[in-house]
Amino acid sequence: MPKKGGKHAEMGKEMQVQCKRAKVEAACPPSVMSFENPDSLFGSLISPIKQEVFFREYWEQKPLLLQRNDPLVAAYYQSLFQLSDLKELCSQGLYYGRDINICRCVNGKKKVLNKEGKVNYMQLKKDFDQKKATIQFHQPQRFKEELWKIQEKLECYFGSLVGSNVYITPQGSQGLPPHYDDVEVFILQLEGEKHWRLYKPTVHLAREYNVESEDRIGNPTHEFILKPGDLLYFPRGTIHQADTPLGISCSTHVTISTYQNNSWGDFLLDAIPGLVFDTAKEDVALRTSIPRQLLMQVDIADSTKKLSSLLRQLADRLENTRELRSSDMKKDFIMNRLPPCLGCDSDPLTPGGKLPKIDSKIRLQFRDHAIIMVEPDQENSVSTVEPPSHAWGGSVRCARETHMMGTEDDTTSEEGTSQQTHGLRFPLSYLDALKQIWSSSTVNVKELNLTSDEEKENLALSLWTECLIEVI
Repeated sequence: MPKKGGKHAEMGKEMQVQCKRAKVEAACPPSVMSFENPDSLFGSLISPIKQEVFFREYWEQKPLLLQRNDPLVAAYYQSLFQLSDLKELCSQGLYYGRDINICRCVNGKKKVLNKEGKVNYMQLKKDFDQKKATIQFHQPQRFKEELWKIQEKLECYFGSLVGSNVYITPQGSQGLPPHYDDVEVFILQLEGEKHWRLYKPTVHLAREYNVESEDRIGNPTHEFILKPGDLLYFPRGTIHQADTPLGISCSTHVTISTYQNNSWGDFLLDAIPGLVFDTAKEDVALRTSIPRQLLMQVDIADSTKKLSSLLRQLADRLENTRELRSSDMKKDFIMNRLPPCLGCDSDPLTPGGKLPKIDSKIRLQFRDHAIIMVEPDQENSVSTVEPPSHAWGGSVRCARETHMMGTEDDTTSEEGTSQQTHGLRFPLSYLDALKQIWSSSTVNVKELNLTSDEEKENLALSLWTECLIEVI
Protein backbone atom coordinates (compact mmCIF):
# COMPACT_ATOMS: atom_id res chain seq x y z
CA MET A 1 0.00 0.00 0.00
CA PRO A 2 1.31 3.48 -0.72
CA LYS A 3 2.79 4.47 2.61
CA LYS A 4 1.78 7.56 4.50
CA GLY A 5 4.53 10.08 4.85
CA GLY A 6 7.82 10.86 3.15
CA LYS A 7 10.47 13.53 3.39
CA HIS A 8 8.73 15.81 0.89
CA ALA A 9 5.25 15.30 2.37
CA GLU A 10 4.61 18.92 3.31
CA MET A 11 6.58 20.57 0.53
CA GLY A 12 4.94 22.88 -1.94
CA LYS A 13 2.33 25.48 -1.12
CA GLU A 14 0.75 24.62 -4.44
CA MET A 15 -0.88 21.63 -2.74
CA GLN A 16 -2.75 23.77 -0.20
CA VAL A 17 -5.56 25.07 -2.39
CA GLN A 18 -6.08 22.22 -4.79
CA CYS A 19 -9.58 22.93 -5.96
CA LYS A 20 -8.59 26.41 -7.17
CA ARG A 21 -6.28 24.84 -9.72
CA ALA A 22 -7.15 23.96 -13.26
CA LYS A 23 -9.09 20.75 -13.14
CA VAL A 24 -7.44 17.55 -14.29
CA GLU A 25 -10.59 15.59 -14.92
CA ALA A 26 -10.89 13.74 -18.22
CA ALA A 27 -14.19 13.72 -20.01
CA CYS A 28 -15.75 10.80 -18.23
CA PRO A 29 -17.90 8.25 -20.05
CA PRO A 30 -20.97 6.84 -18.31
CA SER A 31 -19.84 5.22 -15.08
CA VAL A 32 -19.77 1.44 -14.90
CA MET A 33 -19.58 1.76 -11.12
CA SER A 34 -22.59 1.93 -8.83
CA PHE A 35 -22.10 4.69 -6.25
CA GLU A 36 -25.44 4.16 -4.52
CA ASN A 37 -23.70 2.77 -1.44
CA PRO A 38 -20.39 1.10 -0.49
CA ASP A 39 -21.80 -2.38 -1.00
CA SER A 40 -23.02 -1.67 -4.54
CA LEU A 41 -19.72 0.03 -5.41
CA PHE A 42 -17.65 -3.00 -4.48
CA GLY A 43 -20.12 -5.26 -6.25
CA SER A 44 -19.71 -3.29 -9.47
CA LEU A 45 -15.92 -3.26 -9.09
CA ILE A 46 -15.63 -7.08 -9.11
CA SER A 47 -18.57 -7.75 -11.44
CA PRO A 48 -19.54 -10.34 -12.63
CA ILE A 49 -18.13 -12.18 -9.59
CA LYS A 50 -20.56 -12.10 -6.67
CA GLN A 51 -19.31 -10.71 -3.37
CA GLU A 52 -20.06 -13.87 -1.41
CA VAL A 53 -18.08 -15.91 -3.95
CA PHE A 54 -15.20 -13.45 -3.84
CA PHE A 55 -14.84 -13.57 -0.06
CA ARG A 56 -15.38 -17.31 0.13
CA GLU A 57 -12.97 -18.32 -2.62
CA TYR A 58 -10.49 -15.49 -3.30
CA TRP A 59 -10.06 -12.95 -0.47
CA GLU A 60 -6.72 -13.65 1.29
CA GLN A 61 -6.56 -16.98 -0.57
CA LYS A 62 -5.72 -16.70 -4.26
CA PRO A 63 -5.65 -14.28 -7.22
CA LEU A 64 -8.71 -13.35 -9.25
CA LEU A 65 -8.38 -12.32 -12.90
CA LEU A 66 -11.30 -10.65 -14.68
CA GLN A 67 -10.70 -10.20 -18.41
CA ARG A 68 -13.80 -8.34 -19.51
CA ASN A 69 -13.33 -7.37 -23.17
CA ASP A 70 -15.96 -4.66 -22.66
CA PRO A 71 -15.44 -1.32 -24.52
CA LEU A 72 -17.62 0.56 -22.01
CA VAL A 73 -15.55 -0.64 -19.04
CA ALA A 74 -12.32 0.03 -20.94
CA ALA A 75 -13.37 3.62 -21.73
CA TYR A 76 -14.35 4.25 -18.11
CA TYR A 77 -11.09 2.82 -16.78
CA GLN A 78 -9.09 5.00 -19.17
CA SER A 79 -10.87 8.08 -17.85
CA LEU A 80 -9.56 7.39 -14.34
CA PHE A 81 -5.98 8.31 -15.30
CA GLN A 82 -4.05 8.64 -18.55
CA LEU A 83 -0.48 9.27 -19.58
CA SER A 84 -1.70 12.52 -21.14
CA ASP A 85 -2.78 13.78 -17.69
CA LEU A 86 0.83 14.12 -16.56
CA LYS A 87 1.62 17.31 -18.46
CA GLU A 88 -1.13 19.30 -16.75
CA LEU A 89 -0.43 17.70 -13.37
CA CYS A 90 3.27 18.58 -13.54
CA SER A 91 2.35 22.23 -14.09
CA GLN A 92 0.59 22.22 -10.73
CA GLY A 93 3.71 21.63 -8.67
CA LEU A 94 4.67 17.97 -8.19
CA TYR A 95 7.78 16.78 -6.39
CA TYR A 96 10.00 13.75 -6.78
CA GLY A 97 9.58 11.35 -3.89
CA ARG A 98 6.39 12.90 -2.64
CA ASP A 99 4.23 12.76 -5.77
CA ILE A 100 6.27 10.88 -8.35
CA ASN A 101 8.96 8.21 -8.44
CA ILE A 102 10.68 7.08 -11.61
CA CYS A 103 12.37 3.71 -11.59
CA ARG A 104 13.40 0.71 -13.66
CA CYS A 105 14.11 -2.92 -12.90
CA VAL A 106 17.75 -3.66 -13.85
CA ASN A 107 19.15 -7.17 -13.35
CA GLY A 108 16.46 -8.03 -10.84
CA LYS A 109 16.94 -4.85 -8.78
CA LYS A 110 14.98 -1.61 -8.56
CA LYS A 111 16.93 1.40 -9.81
CA VAL A 112 15.45 4.76 -8.74
CA LEU A 113 16.05 7.57 -11.24
CA ASN A 114 14.47 10.47 -9.34
CA LYS A 115 15.81 13.99 -9.71
CA GLU A 116 15.69 16.55 -6.90
CA GLY A 117 12.83 18.89 -6.12
CA LYS A 118 10.00 19.79 -8.47
CA VAL A 119 9.11 17.56 -11.41
CA ASN A 120 9.67 19.02 -14.88
CA TYR A 121 7.38 17.40 -17.42
CA MET A 122 9.88 17.53 -20.31
CA GLN A 123 12.55 15.86 -18.19
CA LEU A 124 10.04 13.31 -16.97
CA LYS A 125 8.99 12.48 -20.53
CA LYS A 126 12.64 12.25 -21.57
CA ASP A 127 13.40 9.71 -18.85
CA PHE A 128 10.25 7.80 -19.82
CA ASP A 129 11.12 7.68 -23.54
CA GLN A 130 14.90 7.34 -23.45
CA LYS A 131 15.63 5.53 -20.17
CA LYS A 132 12.51 3.35 -20.39
CA ALA A 133 11.68 4.38 -16.84
CA THR A 134 8.40 3.57 -15.11
CA ILE A 135 6.51 6.55 -13.70
CA GLN A 136 4.91 5.86 -10.34
CA PHE A 137 2.32 8.50 -9.41
CA HIS A 138 1.34 8.54 -5.72
CA GLN A 139 -2.25 8.87 -4.54
CA PRO A 140 -3.95 10.07 -7.76
CA GLN A 141 -7.27 10.36 -5.90
CA ARG A 142 -5.95 13.73 -4.72
CA PHE A 143 -6.39 14.97 -8.29
CA LYS A 144 -8.91 12.67 -9.96
CA GLU A 145 -12.43 12.97 -8.63
CA GLU A 146 -13.64 9.62 -9.96
CA LEU A 147 -10.87 7.82 -8.05
CA TRP A 148 -11.80 9.86 -4.97
CA LYS A 149 -15.38 8.61 -5.29
CA ILE A 150 -14.28 5.00 -5.71
CA GLN A 151 -11.77 4.99 -2.86
CA GLU A 152 -14.00 6.85 -0.43
CA LYS A 153 -16.72 4.23 -0.92
CA LEU A 154 -14.18 1.41 -0.60
CA GLU A 155 -12.93 2.86 2.70
CA CYS A 156 -16.51 2.78 3.92
CA TYR A 157 -16.92 -0.78 2.63
CA PHE A 158 -13.75 -2.21 4.17
CA GLY A 159 -13.47 0.03 7.23
CA SER A 160 -9.81 0.39 6.31
CA LEU A 161 -7.70 2.99 4.55
CA VAL A 162 -7.55 2.62 0.77
CA GLY A 163 -4.61 4.06 -1.15
CA SER A 164 -3.58 3.97 -4.78
CA ASN A 165 -0.65 4.33 -7.15
CA VAL A 166 -0.62 4.76 -10.92
CA TYR A 167 2.15 2.99 -12.84
CA ILE A 168 3.03 4.03 -16.40
CA THR A 169 5.62 1.81 -18.09
CA PRO A 170 6.99 2.18 -21.65
CA GLN A 171 7.21 -0.75 -24.04
CA GLY A 172 9.82 -3.41 -23.49
CA SER A 173 10.43 -2.31 -19.92
CA GLN A 174 9.76 -3.32 -16.33
CA GLY A 175 9.60 -0.94 -13.38
CA LEU A 176 9.88 -3.20 -10.34
CA PRO A 177 11.61 -6.53 -9.61
CA PRO A 178 9.65 -9.54 -8.33
CA HIS A 179 8.28 -8.63 -4.91
CA TYR A 180 5.36 -8.99 -2.55
CA ASP A 181 3.38 -6.40 -0.63
CA ASP A 182 1.66 -6.12 2.75
CA VAL A 183 -1.70 -5.12 1.28
CA GLU A 184 -4.67 -6.56 -0.57
CA VAL A 185 -4.34 -5.30 -4.14
CA PHE A 186 -6.87 -4.54 -6.88
CA ILE A 187 -5.27 -3.64 -10.22
CA LEU A 188 -7.27 -1.84 -12.91
CA GLN A 189 -5.69 -1.79 -16.36
CA LEU A 190 -6.30 1.68 -17.84
CA GLU A 191 -4.23 1.97 -21.03
CA GLY A 192 -2.15 -0.38 -23.16
CA GLU A 193 -1.25 -3.90 -22.08
CA LYS A 194 0.78 -5.38 -19.22
CA HIS A 195 2.33 -8.84 -19.02
CA TRP A 196 1.94 -10.25 -15.51
CA ARG A 197 3.52 -13.18 -13.71
CA LEU A 198 2.35 -14.27 -10.26
CA TYR A 199 4.14 -16.73 -7.98
CA LYS A 200 3.34 -18.78 -4.91
CA PRO A 201 3.87 -16.74 -1.72
CA THR A 202 6.93 -17.45 0.38
CA VAL A 203 5.18 -15.62 3.25
CA HIS A 204 1.41 -16.08 3.33
CA LEU A 205 -0.46 -12.83 4.17
CA ALA A 206 2.83 -10.96 4.56
CA ARG A 207 3.13 -8.07 7.01
CA GLU A 208 5.85 -6.23 5.07
CA TYR A 209 7.10 -5.46 1.56
CA ASN A 210 9.97 -7.57 0.28
CA VAL A 211 11.85 -8.18 -2.97
CA GLU A 212 12.36 -11.80 -3.99
CA SER A 213 15.13 -13.15 -6.25
CA GLU A 214 14.26 -15.00 -9.44
CA ASP A 215 16.06 -18.18 -8.35
CA ARG A 216 13.96 -18.38 -5.17
CA ILE A 217 10.44 -17.97 -6.51
CA GLY A 218 10.32 -20.79 -9.08
CA ASN A 219 7.89 -20.85 -11.99
CA PRO A 220 4.83 -18.59 -12.20
CA THR A 221 1.52 -19.94 -10.96
CA HIS A 222 -0.28 -17.46 -13.24
CA GLU A 223 0.84 -15.70 -16.42
CA PHE A 224 -1.39 -13.44 -18.52
CA ILE A 225 -1.84 -10.11 -20.31
CA LEU A 226 -4.01 -7.37 -18.80
CA LYS A 227 -5.88 -5.17 -21.28
CA PRO A 228 -7.93 -2.00 -20.70
CA GLY A 229 -11.00 -2.78 -18.59
CA ASP A 230 -9.44 -5.86 -16.98
CA LEU A 231 -9.15 -6.24 -13.21
CA LEU A 232 -6.72 -8.30 -11.16
CA TYR A 233 -6.90 -9.02 -7.43
CA PHE A 234 -4.28 -10.79 -5.35
CA PRO A 235 -3.74 -11.18 -1.60
CA ARG A 236 -0.88 -9.65 0.36
CA GLY A 237 2.20 -11.82 0.11
CA THR A 238 1.57 -12.76 -3.54
CA ILE A 239 4.88 -12.46 -5.41
CA HIS A 240 4.45 -10.63 -8.70
CA GLN A 241 6.24 -8.85 -11.52
CA ALA A 242 4.96 -7.16 -14.66
CA ASP A 243 6.36 -5.69 -17.87
CA THR A 244 5.03 -3.87 -20.91
CA PRO A 245 5.38 -6.04 -24.04
CA LEU A 246 7.22 -4.79 -27.12
CA GLY A 247 4.89 -3.24 -29.67
CA ILE A 248 2.71 -1.62 -26.99
CA SER A 249 3.42 2.09 -26.71
CA CYS A 250 2.98 2.03 -22.94
CA SER A 251 0.94 0.51 -20.13
CA THR A 252 -0.99 2.46 -17.50
CA HIS A 253 -2.58 0.76 -14.53
CA VAL A 254 -3.73 1.84 -11.08
CA THR A 255 -3.27 -0.28 -7.98
CA ILE A 256 -5.95 0.21 -5.35
CA SER A 257 -4.76 -1.28 -2.08
CA THR A 258 -6.13 -1.81 1.40
CA TYR A 259 -5.84 -3.76 4.68
CA GLN A 260 -2.35 -2.64 5.61
CA ASN A 261 -1.72 -3.44 9.30
CA ASN A 262 -5.34 -4.51 9.66
CA SER A 263 -5.02 -8.09 10.92
CA TRP A 264 -6.27 -9.77 14.09
CA GLY A 265 -2.74 -9.43 15.42
CA ASP A 266 -2.80 -5.67 14.86
CA PHE A 267 -6.21 -5.42 16.49
CA LEU A 268 -5.08 -7.35 19.56
CA LEU A 269 -1.99 -5.18 19.92
CA ASP A 270 -4.28 -2.17 19.84
CA ALA A 271 -7.05 -3.48 22.09
CA ILE A 272 -5.33 -5.60 24.73
CA PRO A 273 -3.80 -2.62 26.62
CA GLY A 274 -7.29 -1.22 27.20
CA LEU A 275 -8.57 -4.61 28.32
CA VAL A 276 -5.70 -4.91 30.83
CA PHE A 277 -6.25 -1.33 32.01
CA ASP A 278 -9.96 -1.90 32.69
CA THR A 279 -9.49 -5.35 34.23
CA ALA A 280 -6.76 -4.18 36.59
CA LYS A 281 -9.19 -1.73 38.17
CA GLU A 282 -11.34 -4.67 39.29
CA ASP A 283 -8.94 -7.63 39.62
CA VAL A 284 -6.31 -7.36 42.34
CA ALA A 285 -4.30 -10.16 40.73
CA LEU A 286 -3.23 -7.73 38.00
CA ARG A 287 -2.27 -5.15 40.59
CA THR A 288 0.07 -7.39 42.57
CA SER A 289 3.80 -6.82 42.07
CA ILE A 290 5.99 -8.77 39.70
CA PRO A 291 8.81 -10.77 41.39
CA ARG A 292 11.88 -8.93 42.53
CA GLN A 293 14.54 -8.45 39.82
CA LEU A 294 12.27 -9.89 37.10
CA LEU A 295 13.25 -7.12 34.73
CA MET A 296 16.92 -7.90 35.31
CA GLN A 297 16.62 -11.53 34.30
CA VAL A 298 17.40 -12.94 30.86
CA ASP A 299 15.28 -16.06 31.28
CA ILE A 300 11.81 -15.51 32.75
CA ALA A 301 10.58 -19.07 32.19
CA ASP A 302 9.60 -19.34 35.85
CA SER A 303 7.12 -16.50 35.39
CA THR A 304 5.42 -17.82 32.24
CA LYS A 305 3.02 -19.96 34.27
CA LYS A 306 1.80 -16.86 36.13
CA LEU A 307 1.52 -14.87 32.89
CA SER A 308 -0.42 -17.70 31.24
CA SER A 309 -2.86 -17.71 34.17
CA LEU A 310 -3.38 -13.95 33.92
CA LEU A 311 -3.97 -14.18 30.18
CA ARG A 312 -6.62 -16.86 30.74
CA GLN A 313 -8.33 -14.57 33.24
CA LEU A 314 -8.31 -11.80 30.66
CA ALA A 315 -9.80 -14.19 28.09
CA ASP A 316 -12.54 -15.18 30.55
CA ARG A 317 -13.36 -11.53 31.23
CA LEU A 318 -13.50 -10.79 27.51
CA GLU A 319 -15.81 -13.73 26.86
CA ASN A 320 -18.15 -12.63 29.65
CA THR A 321 -18.20 -8.88 28.94
CA ARG A 322 -17.64 -9.03 25.15
CA GLU A 323 -15.90 -5.66 25.30
CA LEU A 324 -12.66 -5.20 23.40
CA ARG A 325 -11.96 -1.58 22.60
CA SER A 326 -9.85 -0.50 19.66
CA SER A 327 -8.49 2.98 20.11
CA ASP A 328 -5.40 3.83 18.06
CA MET A 329 -6.54 1.87 14.98
CA LYS A 330 -9.86 3.71 14.97
CA LYS A 331 -8.15 7.06 15.39
CA ASP A 332 -5.69 6.36 12.60
CA PHE A 333 -8.52 5.34 10.27
CA ILE A 334 -10.78 8.32 10.96
CA MET A 335 -7.90 10.83 10.90
CA ASN A 336 -6.46 9.68 7.59
CA ARG A 337 -9.40 8.52 5.50
CA LEU A 338 -11.00 10.35 2.58
CA PRO A 339 -13.86 12.79 3.22
CA PRO A 340 -17.31 12.29 1.71
CA CYS A 341 -17.12 13.01 -2.00
CA LEU A 342 -19.27 16.08 -2.55
CA GLY A 343 -17.54 17.34 -5.67
CA CYS A 344 -14.61 19.70 -5.97
CA ASP A 345 -16.82 22.75 -6.42
CA SER A 346 -18.80 22.09 -3.23
CA ASP A 347 -18.28 24.35 -0.26
CA PRO A 348 -16.73 22.74 2.81
CA LEU A 349 -19.36 21.20 5.02
CA THR A 350 -20.81 23.72 7.43
CA PRO A 351 -23.81 23.45 9.73
CA GLY A 352 -26.99 24.19 7.85
CA GLY A 353 -30.71 23.73 7.93
CA LYS A 354 -32.86 23.97 11.03
CA LEU A 355 -31.30 24.21 14.47
CA PRO A 356 -32.12 21.12 16.59
CA LYS A 357 -34.58 21.71 19.44
CA ILE A 358 -36.06 19.41 22.06
CA ASP A 359 -39.04 18.60 19.80
CA SER A 360 -36.90 17.99 16.67
CA LYS A 361 -36.42 14.73 14.83
CA ILE A 362 -32.80 14.13 13.82
CA ARG A 363 -30.75 11.64 11.86
CA LEU A 364 -27.07 10.92 11.47
CA GLN A 365 -25.33 12.32 8.41
CA PHE A 366 -22.47 10.43 6.76
CA ARG A 367 -23.07 7.33 8.86
CA ASP A 368 -20.05 5.62 7.33
CA HIS A 369 -17.88 8.51 8.54
CA ALA A 370 -18.90 8.44 12.21
CA ILE A 371 -17.29 6.37 14.93
CA ILE A 372 -18.06 6.08 18.64
CA MET A 373 -15.15 5.21 20.90
CA VAL A 374 -14.87 4.52 24.61
CA GLU A 375 -11.34 4.96 25.89
CA PRO A 376 -9.57 5.23 29.24
CA ASP A 377 -9.31 8.73 30.63
CA GLN A 378 -7.35 10.15 33.54
CA GLU A 379 -10.51 10.68 35.52
CA ASN A 380 -13.19 8.63 33.85
CA SER A 381 -14.01 6.83 30.65
CA VAL A 382 -15.42 9.09 27.98
CA SER A 383 -17.30 8.58 24.76
CA THR A 384 -15.94 10.17 21.63
CA VAL A 385 -17.91 10.71 18.45
CA GLU A 386 -15.59 11.25 15.55
CA PRO A 387 -16.88 13.77 13.00
CA PRO A 388 -16.89 13.33 9.24
CA SER A 389 -13.31 12.85 8.20
CA HIS A 390 -13.09 16.29 6.60
CA ALA A 391 -13.17 17.86 10.04
CA TRP A 392 -9.84 16.31 10.96
CA GLY A 393 -8.06 18.61 8.57
CA GLY A 394 -10.52 21.47 8.84
CA SER A 395 -12.08 21.18 5.40
CA VAL A 396 -13.14 18.73 2.73
CA ARG A 397 -10.45 19.98 0.35
CA CYS A 398 -7.64 19.69 2.86
CA ALA A 399 -8.43 16.10 3.73
CA ARG A 400 -8.54 14.97 0.12
CA GLU A 401 -5.29 16.58 -0.94
CA THR A 402 -3.32 15.02 1.92
CA HIS A 403 -4.95 11.57 1.84
CA MET A 404 -2.39 8.83 2.53
CA MET A 405 0.43 11.38 2.20
CA GLY A 406 1.26 11.72 5.90
CA THR A 407 3.66 14.35 7.19
CA GLU A 408 7.38 14.58 7.86
CA ASP A 409 6.56 13.04 11.22
CA ASP A 410 3.14 11.45 11.56
CA THR A 411 3.00 12.29 15.24
CA THR A 412 4.32 15.85 15.25
CA SER A 413 3.09 19.01 13.59
CA GLU A 414 5.28 21.62 11.94
CA GLU A 415 5.36 23.55 15.21
CA GLY A 416 6.74 20.50 16.97
CA THR A 417 3.67 19.79 19.07
CA SER A 418 1.89 16.46 19.05
CA GLN A 419 -1.18 16.35 16.85
CA GLN A 420 -4.35 15.98 18.90
CA THR A 421 -7.20 13.77 17.83
CA HIS A 422 -10.31 15.73 16.97
CA GLY A 423 -13.87 14.90 17.80
CA LEU A 424 -16.49 15.50 20.45
CA ARG A 425 -15.94 14.18 23.94
CA PHE A 426 -18.81 13.42 26.30
CA PRO A 427 -19.22 11.90 29.75
CA LEU A 428 -19.75 8.17 29.70
CA SER A 429 -23.36 8.76 30.72
CA TYR A 430 -24.00 10.00 27.15
CA LEU A 431 -22.99 6.68 25.59
CA ASP A 432 -26.49 5.17 25.35
CA ALA A 433 -27.86 8.33 23.72
CA LEU A 434 -25.01 8.37 21.21
CA LYS A 435 -25.69 4.73 20.36
CA GLN A 436 -29.37 5.62 19.85
CA ILE A 437 -28.45 8.19 17.25
CA TRP A 438 -25.89 5.95 15.57
CA SER A 439 -28.12 2.89 15.31
CA SER A 440 -31.45 4.54 14.41
CA SER A 441 -32.54 5.85 11.05
CA THR A 442 -34.22 8.76 12.87
CA VAL A 443 -34.67 9.65 16.52
CA ASN A 444 -36.59 12.31 18.43
CA VAL A 445 -34.36 14.54 20.54
CA LYS A 446 -36.77 14.31 23.49
CA GLU A 447 -36.47 10.48 23.40
CA LEU A 448 -32.70 10.45 23.82
CA ASN A 449 -31.56 8.40 26.79
CA LEU A 450 -30.43 11.32 28.98
CA THR A 451 -31.76 12.64 32.26
CA SER A 452 -32.71 16.20 31.31
CA ASP A 453 -34.08 18.06 28.29
CA GLU A 454 -31.13 20.43 28.52
CA GLU A 455 -28.66 17.56 28.09
CA LYS A 456 -30.65 16.15 25.17
CA GLU A 457 -30.79 19.47 23.36
CA ASN A 458 -27.13 20.26 24.03
CA LEU A 459 -26.06 16.88 22.68
CA ALA A 460 -28.08 17.38 19.50
CA LEU A 461 -26.69 20.89 19.07
CA SER A 462 -23.10 19.69 19.55
CA LEU A 463 -23.52 17.02 16.89
CA TRP A 464 -25.29 19.43 14.53
CA THR A 465 -22.45 21.95 14.87
CA GLU A 466 -20.01 19.27 13.69
CA CYS A 467 -22.30 18.38 10.73
CA LEU A 468 -22.89 14.92 12.20
CA ILE A 469 -26.67 15.19 12.25
CA GLU A 470 -29.41 16.97 10.37
CA VAL A 471 -32.89 18.00 11.45
CA ILE A 472 -35.67 16.44 9.36
